[in-house]
Amino acid sequence: MSRRRDQLVTTALRLFSQNGFRATGIDLILREAGVAKKTLYNHFGSKEALVVAVLDKRHADFMATTRMTVARLAPRQRGDPRMRRPLAFFDGLDAWFTSGSFHGCLFINASAEYARSDCPIHQVCVSHKVRLLDTLESLLSEMPHANVRDMAQAVGLLADGAIVRAHTAGELHAARSAKRAVRRLLESYL
Repeated sequence: MSRRRDQLVTTALRLFSQNGFRATGIDLILREAGVAKKTLYNHFGSKEALVVAVLDKRHADFMATTRMTVARLAPRQRGDPRMRRPLAFFDGLDAWFTSGSFHGCLFINASAEYARSDCPIHQVCVSHKVRLLDTLESLLSEMPHANVRDMAQAVGLLADGAIVRAHTAGELHAARSAKRAVRRLLESYL
């Protein structure tokens, strides 16, 4: 990736997170990134293609952070070792919510702004949530349950609910409540 392309994606990611996708104009992105309009269109062709690139970057960053956070925090969890990785995931959400840079889930926000299921932006959001579900399933793989996918879906619903509560209601410790619910859910399978 070129430096200017990286700069555009990083700047757009920050602005889209803070202001929304449709509310953030190309001129603001260009001004903040310090690049010309021609550079944007040489790299992306359209604002929508830039949005897709931003979402791809956010997905990669989120998944890398999730892996690192779970690896670092899982050993600190109390209780059954099989529950440590999924519970550490919620500690990661808690750290994100209270970081000062939390503006909600970029994928939830984008899917609301680009709601048509045939829209490439919406499809990237769906793909992120599916891949996150796969990650949750992996974190739950040690649990003694016949259908880990169903369990991952329940945990994913609690995670998305915590994200929405933190973002819309300002309940920055919503991940802690969700973690307690996940702990009770997982204990019921032990």
